[in-house]
Amino acid sequence: MIWNEEIECINRKELEEIQLKHLKNAVERAYNNVPFYRERFDKIGLRPEHIKTLKDIEKIPFTTKDDLRDNYPYKMFACPLKKIVRLHASSGTTGKPIVAGYTRKDLDIWSECVARIIVAAGGREDDLAQIVFGYGMFTGGFGLHYGLEKVGITVIPSSSGNSERQLMLMQDFGATIVVGTPSYVMYLSEIAEELGIPKKNFKLRLGLFGGEGHTESMGKELEERWGILATSNYGLTEVIGPGVSGECIYQDGMHFCEDHFYPEIIDPETGETKGYGEEGELVITTLTKEGTPMLRYRTKDITVLNPEPCKCGRTSLRMGKVLGRTDDMIIVKGVNVFPSQIESVLLETEHIGPHYQIVVRREGYMDSLEVMVELANRELVDNFRALESLEENIRHKLRTVLQIDAKVRLVEPKTLERFTGKAKRVIDLRKQE
Repeated sequence: MIWNEEIECINRKELEEIQLKHLKNAVERAYNNVPFYRERFDKIGLRPEHIKTLKDIEKIPFTTKDDLRDNYPYKMFACPLKKIVRLHASSGTTGKPIVAGYTRKDLDIWSECVARIIVAAGGREDDLAQIVFGYGMFTGGFGLHYGLEKVGITVIPSSSGNSERQLMLMQDFGATIVVGTPSYVMYLSEIAEELGIPKKNFKLRLGLFGGEGHTESMGKELEERWGILATSNYGLTEVIGPGVSGECIYQDGMHFCEDHFYPEIIDPETGETKGYGEEGELVITTLTKEGTPMLRYRTKDITVLNPEPCKCGRTSLRMGKVLGRTDDMIIVKGVNVFPSQIESVLLETEHIGPHYQIVVRREGYMDSLEVMVELANRELVDNFRALESLEENIRHKLRTVLQIDAKVRLVEPKTLERFTGKAKRVIDLRKQE
């Protein structure tokens, strides 16, 4: 089933005509209504009428997160507040939050885009979806909520936290879809196991996961624990929230809503545009956003784009899973390390659980990397020989993947912190030393 076949299965020539029309309108809107963009354009002698082809988008300077913080809270808005019907914001854990404004039309488009990814993943009108994302300023809860309702799916807005109650509602109401971060839904499965609730008590068949990146291994673990199809979707507050792209039932890349968001892949070091299939930083331009238009926004997410039509029938570009973030990348002993690389190794190793933490220290003049990971059960805790063998096995695998040595510390089950929102996996103590 396809939600909007006319646009999701459109041929690329027609799509590019739509994109160019929208791009010209977006550039003109930003230039005429956002002083930041007018100043950027004027500084290099660029005018909206210079954008004549899609390739001309490369003439436009990038927008960064620092630009948004410098213009906090409303200076990036392209219309007066009386036209804005909703405000959302990022968590703002490193300074002022990123603020996004939505007009009524923006909210309608947002719901449309989310509806597409829900149906692509297998969501249907007779489903019941339990949202375990936190509501509030975070875009995840509200974004999925309105998209689910647009499809006609019954929404259980349980929000995050109070895990035992979540499980009670999930059973009593008969939820068939769970919506949340993969780390929290993984945690819920552990609580269910602790409480002795059998898998047969749940009717879940589909997971819509976002809010944080996760590897294929994590997805497979979720599928096994819950008996569901675990799909990924992608979005960010700066652009709109969830609904930018999402996996279909074939789980072969996340379909991009290209009529509303124009994607590019660039070299994060040079800013040069890269081709399809080449790994690099994702840059997104909003084509239809009224409240806070974004021109060439640098997401910092590392991924690839695939232009080949999918066997589901959709012709949109497919975005690979986020391989890491340029700001999450850890440089240890001169080597670039992404947490996703470590996660892939851990989740493919027997006898250990899905929860881990990465600690980076500076010892003398040298960096050290330690990976703490929980055992799957307590049976091995007192078996020193088995623990030693398991640690060495993980060390060897990490050395092969990362090309550097890492310390491995196995800890008892349920000793590492759990998260109801985005999981914090990396602790870099070098910044405190």
